[in-house]
Amino acid sequence: MMNTYRAVQASAPGVLELVYRPRPVPGPIEVLIEVEACGICGADSGDINSKRDVPRVPGHEVIGRITEVGTSVPTMWKVGMRVGVGRLGGHCNDCSVCRQGLFQLCPNQQFVGSSCDGGYAEMMLARSTGLVAIPAELSSVEAAPLLCAGLATFNAMRKSGALAGDVVAIQGIGGLGHLAVQYARKMGFRVIAVGRGRDIADDVSALGAHRYIDSNVEDPVKALLGLGGAQLILTTITDSDAVSALAPALAPKGKLLLVGVGKSPLAISPGLLVLGERSIEGSITGTPCDAERTLDFSVMANVRPSIETMPLSRAREAYERMTSGKAHFRMVITMGEREA
Repeated sequence: MMNTYRAVQASAPGVLELVYRPRPVPGPIEVLIEVEACGICGADSGDINSKRDVPRVPGHEVIGRITEVGTSVPTMWKVGMRVGVGRLGGHCNDCSVCRQGLFQLCPNQQFVGSSCDGGYAEMMLARSTGLVAIPAELSSVEAAPLLCAGLATFNAMRKSGALAGDVVAIQGIGGLGHLAVQYARKMGFRVIAVGRGRDIADDVSALGAHRYIDSNVEDPVKALLGLGGAQLILTTITDSDAVSALAPALAPKGKLLLVGVGKSPLAISPGLLVLGERSIEGSITGTPCDAERTLDFSVMANVRPSIETMPLSRAREAYERMTSGKAHFRMVITMGEREA
């Protein structure tokens, strides 16, 4: 049993450093996880550059095995089980929102990697209400990005009301978008990918898009209206201006569904919404049950993230590769052997 573990923490805004920490002890409703893999998400940038709650270990796409359980953890969670933890770190089961079963909206839950330590580490504590069971068919490296990028996109489309055969546009073909395209194709939609640059055209086609619109050379609104309009636009980007500009491509009764969180307001004409009874909706990732549905569907439909891996000791390099846009869709940190 290790008495210390390695972690990469944000010790100051924008500063990542490898440190050794004492082995933590789980509280009554917590488990201790021995981490095997942790995905790097775009939201990690906000956590790493935050001026609050430092030092903080980022990372919220965590896969590992339970090594200790707290005294009040349900018996379904056992030592040795492979589990995951996403962005939402576990609902309280006590508030009025939880009593309605809206666990993903619980105001008392932690945000992993932000308000509590995450998975850029060999070990982490997690509330039992935030745990996700991992199917044997998925490797830890494959499963990690599905707990955020996969869950956010699959769950949003599953609840969107779009039907098989509908035109569904995916805006932004990055870490989230490359999974959204795969899910949309497997769900039976007519999938139109909207991105920038011809360099990803072959990738988008291989992922399952029926058509790729390069907004650098083609007007995506005109192109989508030429198809009768999009019944659903799933936007994964944080550029509010670009999101607003695509909204007129919605078909009557169409929905603009946001999973990317931009900092500036959207600028959309009320007339666009009223005259065509169109709508705008946001979707947070989902509950642990939603995550397990995502993983099961990914296994059944053979949806997998496109990933590059680096060991924990190179976490900063992996993070910088992701933020620079050089990664081929997704970066995953692996733990491997501890250095001597």
